[in-house]
Amino acid sequence: MWSSKSGTGSIAVITPFDKNPATAGNGTMLSLDAGDSQNVKAVHAKAIEMGGTDEGAPGPRGTGDFYSGYFRDLDGNKLVAFCRQEIK
Repeated sequence: MWSSKSGTGSIAVITPFDKNPATAGNGTMLSLDAGDSQNVKAVHAKAIEMGGTDEGAPGPRGTGDFYSGYFRDLDGNKLVAFCRQEIK
């Protein structure tokens, strides 16, 4: 299930990507709108620099305008920095 309201936020209820049971840090994710791809790269790099783990390097996802970088914080929570970019 995917839901969005006026582009201000969204909620997804889906099976975790790794197919393991949903738990704290697996099947939950905080999304940070970084505004543009340079900020996505900067947020992802800073998270890794501060001890986070890479869960997906910054780059385009899917066939749409979604650009994102995934990481986990020191407590194991999954986060994504993202932006919507113009499709060229």
